[in-house]
Amino acid sequence: MNALPDRRLNAYRPDLAEDALRETVDAPRYTAGTPARVSASVIGLRPRPDLTAGIDTELLFGETVNVLDRAEGWAWIKADFDGYVGYLPEAALTENGKAATHVVAVPRTFAYTGADLRTPPAFPLSLGSRISVVGESETRGTRYFTLEGGQSVVANHCAPTGQPIADDYVSVALRFLETPYLWGGRSGFGIDCSGLVQLAMMMTGQKAPRDSDMQANGLGTAIDRSALRRGDLVFWKGHVAIMEDPETIVHANGHTMSVAREGLEAAIERIGWLYEQPTGYRRP
Repeated sequence: MNALPDRRLNAYRPDLAEDALRETVDAPRYTAGTPARVSASVIGLRPRPDLTAGIDTELLFGETVNVLDRAEGWAWIKADFDGYVGYLPEAALTENGKAATHVVAVPRTFAYTGADLRTPPAFPLSLGSRISVVGESETRGTRYFTLEGGQSVVANHCAPTGQPIADDYVSVALRFLETPYLWGGRSGFGIDCSGLVQLAMMMTGQKAPRDSDMQANGLGTAIDRSALRRGDLVFWKGHVAIMEDPETIVHANGHTMSVAREGLEAAIERIGWLYEQPTGYRRP
């Protein structure tokens, strides 16, 4: 019997599957889904419709998804950016709104209730969030973008969509130093090892799979340890780190519970007690 496709990237259940799987899995119904976008600051994507289930990943404000089913306050979705499948609260989605014009280009910022830093914040935004700008103003020398919902964001915290914020994704990853580690996290408020790789690369116009095993199996090309340089990736079973230079890694890790720098040799020795030696090295 053929193995079923990876449930993280393929939407199928006993009662329903996405149209793309008609020739792959048997289901009583198939669906093309309907488009929507995330209206929450950050929302966890879960393997089942249950708030006690751990999150697989997160979606950011303004990211677009394909909604495959809705039931009892939950939406079963497939993310447009990386194809990840899971459940999130239906209230975190909207079907309305303009296409994004800008992306948040700093690790964290706020949407304010008015075009003034003294007004109360409406909600926080992470790097990578997509926003639709409908106006612009200036207050006491600070320029603000007006969002379609009426909130305001500091203009220099944003960049036009489709425009990389840096040429070097390592420099983006370093902006997250001391950000708390969060299993499944993919934002400036909390992030895991593979989420750091994916989000940093996304902001330089590059695509990376979401999870470390996916990255280890198909991101870039395999290299020898002796060839390691800035931007290369080191993989352990269930973990990935970014080379800042030939001797230093930066990674979101459960040891410091943060994004931190660490010497590669020290990390290999420390991690080896639990997860053995690195499983491979890749150059994106």
